[in-house]
Amino acid sequence: MNPGDGSAGVGPAFIHAARQNLEDCLKKIDHCFAQIGDEDVWWRPLESANSIENIVLHLCGNIRQWIMSGIGGAPDVRDRPSEFAARDPIPKAQLLRKLLDTVAEADHVLARFPVDDLLKTRHVQHWDVTAIAAIFDTVSHFVGHTHQIVYITRLRIGDRYKFLGLDAKSD
Repeated sequence: MNPGDGSAGVGPAFIHAARQNLEDCLKKIDHCFAQIGDEDVWWRPLESANSIENIVLHLCGNIRQWIMSGIGGAPDVRDRPSEFAARDPIPKAQLLRKLLDTVAEADHVLARFPVDDLLKTRHVQHWDVTAIAAIFDTVSHFVGHTHQIVYITRLRIGDRYKFLGLDAKSD
């Protein structure tokens, strides 16, 4: 193995990138939560649309099912329909804590995941997928919903929205 050709570190680099992406998303979501009130968390533009609350519950369910269960071997206890059906307001701080705790648990699973198992097949939700596919799909899913949260935040507070960092492209 030649360290310069990347072959020795592809697995660890992939896991590191997945963990970093989740952390970056959490920073964006936390930044949004700092700018909105409790009422904004459960606001929806129409009854059939998802609120930030529904999206966060969905992210927690998805990451728990795909990372903690599918990758880490924990029991799969997900109730996906309830993530979208929820209409009882959860305080913003409690909702954010749930997301932070869930991602911290997923990060722990990923940090300990043996990279030699990345190509092993697992059964997650209704599919047989490799661990690398499950991680890739979960992280990209998380990124997509993070952008929804940013967009909903911007809809709610308009020009009062403050971008994360100095570069407006960071959100």
